[in-house]
Amino acid sequence: MQEDILKGKWKQIQGDVKKLWGRLTDDDLTVIEGNRDKLAGILQERYGYTRQAVEEKIAEFLEDMETKFEMREQR
Repeated sequence: MQEDILKGKWKQIQGDVKKLWGRLTDDDLTVIEGNRDKLAGILQERYGYTRQAVEEKIAEFLEDMETKFEMREQR
């Protein structure tokens, strides 16, 4: 489900991505296009995260987004 959120709702979550990771540019967001590997690579470049750390941060972010979208659907 998390991968679906990243790809399927990319346009909707770009603001949340940018809020959390403010060093990402609009061009970065365009390149990422909802691709988890691209997001991970760019986050590693910008923030110096290890691969394990970036995967944990992305997983946590996607869990938050999944909860956010579930709450919207319940309304």
